Amino acid sequence: MELTKNSAGKLRVTRRVFTLEFKAQVVRHKKAENLSLAQTGKKFDLLPKLVKDWERLYEAGKLTEEAGRRAVSPEQAEIARMKAENSRLKIEVAILKKAAAYFARESL
Repeated sequence: MELTKNSAGKLRVTRRVFTLEFKAQVVRHKKAENLSLAQTGKKFDLLPKLVKDWERLYEAGKLTEEAGRRAVSPEQAEIARMKAENSRLKIEVAILKKAAAYFARESL
């Protein structure tokens, strides 16, 4: 976790996100080098408990690409697609508004 300040100046905690491949790579490295949890954590700047949890998941076969995928219904996929399109369109509108204001100011 990392502390950052938001636009209002308040402190905010941001969490790091790790891919399944990175987690599996850390566990494989720990096993290959025969490192302890603390040594692995120090090497990758992670908490030893996190490495232990990942090792348990790795041994259970849950750090594969298939394990990370959730079943998504067609409706959920369509909603996600529409949200992404909506976000893109909002950005386009904002750009067009700025361009219109710029050219309107220039023509005066």
